Amino acid sequence: MRWTPGGESQDIEDRRDDSGGGGGGGFQFGGIHIGIGGFIILLILSLVFKRNFLSLAGVGGGINPPTQVSRQADTALDQKEQPLVQFVSFVLDDTQKTWTQILAAQGVPYRHAKLVLFRDSIDSACGLAQSASGPFYCPGDEKVYIDLGFYDELKQRFGVPGEFAQAYVLAHEIGHHIQKLTGIEQKVHAEQEQKPGEANHLSVDLELQADCFAGVWGHSTEERKLLDPGEVKEGLDAAAAVGDDRLQKMETGHVNPETFTHGTSEQRMDWFQKGFTTGDMKQCNTFAQ
Repeated sequence: MRWTPGGESQDIEDRRDDSGGGGGGGFQFGGIHIGIGGFIILLILSLVFKRNFLSLAGVGGGINPPTQVSRQADTALDQKEQPLVQFVSFVLDDTQKTWTQILAAQGVPYRHAKLVLFRDSIDSACGLAQSASGPFYCPGDEKVYIDLGFYDELKQRFGVPGEFAQAYVLAHEIGHHIQKLTGIEQKVHAEQEQKPGEANHLSVDLELQADCFAGVWGHSTEERKLLDPGEVKEGLDAAAAVGDDRLQKMETGHVNPETFTHGTSEQRMDWFQKGFTTGDMKQCNTFAQ
C-alpha cells in the first residue's frame, strides 16, 4: 500500500506490557506481582525494623531475574514491531476518517473506536481476550483488540502475506464498529436471543457484512490510488483464509456447515468483493440473502 510511515494513532492503546508475560511496570516476587510503590514501602520497612519484609512477599530477598529478562525481551519485540504499529496506525486512522465521512452523509455521528495492542492475553469488556482467538471487536467498550503476532500467523500458517491483507483484518473489525454505531449489532444480538436456533446463521450474516464494509473502505483506497497492482488479491486471499470451511478443514479434517459462525471462504471473498466494487454500504445487506 502507498502510505507514509510516521507517528502513532491517537486511537491506539498500547497495552503490550500490561498483558501476557510483559509485566506491568512492577516486580515479580515469588509469583506475587507488586507495584514499584509497594516494593519501596517493603524496602523502607526492612531498613527501619532491620527485618526482611521482602520475604513476606514470598522471596528470600531479590527481584526475580526472569522478570527482568522478560521485560528486556519485550522491549526488543516492541522495537521489532514498531513499523507494524505505524502501519496499523495508518489503517486505523484512514478507515475511521473514511467512515466518518460515509456515516455523516447518512446523518449518523461517528465515534472513534480504540485499537488495543496486547500480547498473549488481556481483559476486555467482553471478557478475557487471548491471542489464540485472533483479532476481535468488543461492542461493550467499542475497542478492537489485536496481538500483532497474528499477522505472522496470517503469513506463515495461512500463506497470506502483504500489507493489504493486514489492512483487511483491521478494516473488518472496524466494520463491526460500524454495525454497533448504526444499531445493526444490537438488533442482531436481540434476534439471536429470541431465536437461538438461528444464532449461528445470524452470526454468519453479521460477519459477512463486516467483510463487505471492509470492502467499502478498500474501494476508497482504490479511488485514492493507495493500492499497488495485485493488492486487491491480497485482501481476497485474507478473506478466504479465515473462512469457516477452510479453518475447520485445517483443524479437524472435515467441514460441518451447521457450526459455521463466520461464513465460507467463498462467501467472505464474495462479500468483500461486493463492497470493494460498489463502495456502497447499502449493498452490504447480507441479512436479505
